[in-house]
Amino acid sequence: MDNGSPWGSASDLPPELALWLVGLDIEVLWNPPRRPQDNGIVERGQGLAKNWAEPHLCHSVAQLQRRMNEEDRVQREEYPSIGGKPRLAVYPQLEHSGRNYSWPWERGHWSWQKVCDCLSGHVAQRRVDSSGKIGLYHHKLYVGTMHKGLMVYVQFDPLRLEWVVSDVAGKQLHRSPAQMLTALRMKRLQVSSPLL
Repeated sequence: MDNGSPWGSASDLPPELALWLVGLDIEVLWNPPRRPQDNGIVERGQGLAKNWAEPHLCHSVAQLQRRMNEEDRVQREEYPSIGGKPRLAVYPQLEHSGRNYSWPWERGHWSWQKVCDCLSGHVAQRRVDSSGKIGLYHHKLYVGTMHKGLMVYVQFDPLRLEWVVSDVAGKQLHRSPAQMLTALRMKRLQVSSPLL
């Protein structure tokens, strides 16, 4: 996947949609930042979509979605591709897998532990703001005004469900419960939503 929203993030922590997939035991592999040549097929597809659907001429997201759907249909069903035939004529089995998504399967297989394990493998770099806080998933985490302006590293502790904030030398400065990270909030894709 690329590093843009909603699958990737320049903030170096996986977005909630990617973590939801991880919970379903789907391995998420991100393209190295600023290396589109490593994902050429997808990048070419996005370029074609941009050229064909002309998003700059759309007046709304709904209009852009309609144009994208139409151009996608033309690419699959009309545009000559292999031996002069459109892709859908050559590969009709790709139209649909024949399986519908199963909510009961998701409930039985989605793993909070896999999400926690994935998060624990990421380190985020942040600068402490003037009020002693850093941003994580659209939430502010207080680490102390004595650290304002300091560059820090943030990791997730999966055993204690806490954010661990350290300085560049690795000295731990602060620990705080990761209140926005719960299995229910992750399943509902509400990690970035306000806490109630």
